[in-house]
Amino acid sequence: MCGRYASVASRADLLARFVVDESNADEPRGQDFNVTPTKDNPVVIARIPDNAGEAADPVRELRAFRWGLLPFWAKDIKLGAMINARAETVHEKSAYRRAFKSRRALIPVDAFYEWLETDEVGKSGKKLKQPFALRPVDGSTLALAGLYEVWYDKSLPDDDPNRGVPTYTIITTTATDSVGRVHDRMPMAIAPDHWGEWLDPRNHDVDQLRALMEPPVDGSLDMYAVSKAVTT
Repeated sequence: MCGRYASVASRADLLARFVVDESNADEPRGQDFNVTPTKDNPVVIARIPDNAGEAADPVRELRAFRWGLLPFWAKDIKLGAMINARAETVHEKSAYRRAFKSRRALIPVDAFYEWLETDEVGKSGKKLKQPFALRPVDGSTLALAGLYEVWYDKSLPDDDPNRGVPTYTIITTTATDSVGRVHDRMPMAIAPDHWGEWLDPRNHDVDQLRALMEPPVDGSLDMYAVSKAVTT
């Protein structure tokens, strides 16, 4: 599972790393060491420009989307938001199948958090959990595999600018050994050489797309305990 992460790279750094033109990027926002579901966060996508024709290449964009994918058929924004999708079934589940076909995303993440149960007992009588941060040893920004959908609030008029709500989910898989001792799931990543193939909305080859997803290489992540404040 990936339920909290850090997003601290600057807008300029993200534009450079993911090769996005500034004209195709949302306004900057501050660093966030405790990204939680329902927050709007940087997401990299690619779309064919309007009226560009079938032969046009997709253009990368850096957008602020809400974490917690809502499928188009969801009736309420407060219900059923999905922060993670399992890599094993993401291509076939009804909530994700349509997005996996043509609305794939890269989620820039500087670290993600997992929790390990300790022997310490809290006031509630339950054992406390210690959060750990996992980040690339080389200090780079991970490009996690994700999907996005635009959910429409049908209670609002068609011309209301808030009617369409772009949402996203992070794809997860079985954890590698170093992460597995803390949690049995971890996020999938996309290697830089495959960003173009992954983002291209014209690419509908399910087998090829599934092959592009991979967990961070075992040993490529630093893991260290952090403040329990990350859970609040």
